[in-house]
Amino acid sequence: MFMSTKDDELRVKKIREGTVIDHISAGHSLTVLRMLGFSGKETNVISILMNVPSKKLGMKDILKIESRELNPSEVDKIALIAPHATINIIRDYSVIKKKNVKLPKVIRGPIECSNPTCISNAKEPIKSTFMVVSEDPLRLRCHYCSRLIEKEDILRQF
Repeated sequence: MFMSTKDDELRVKKIREGTVIDHISAGHSLTVLRMLGFSGKETNVISILMNVPSKKLGMKDILKIESRELNPSEVDKIALIAPHATINIIRDYSVIKKKNVKLPKVIRGPIECSNPTCISNAKEPIKSTFMVVSEDPLRLRCHYCSRLIEKEDILRQF
């Protein structure tokens, strides 16, 4: 999987089919994988690059997921953890589609309200729903109880 370059630097080789998630906030690639439901028992080959130098972010993580394209709701989830991420769809070793993640104004699931008495945590048949108050720093307001949650609260859930 690794190839040596002229400068003796290691890098991950191209994938034939799948998804490359670039510009993940440094140190958050494993959280993104958990958020997407990966447990390590899948048959997909997944390459993880962590703390890679980046002109845009200083340091970044990159995920290469072979034989899997992300759906729009998965891309929205990534925006919670990696607001600067870029999703590249790869076919026959070429990028056929490139998309920057964008945090939707309203988020339904996959996170829960941190207020234990919120109705969304009471086993009612409703999905937790949040309004985006601020993107940087990330702040969400629960639709049901108005509790503010921040990125650290979200990271603890994964």
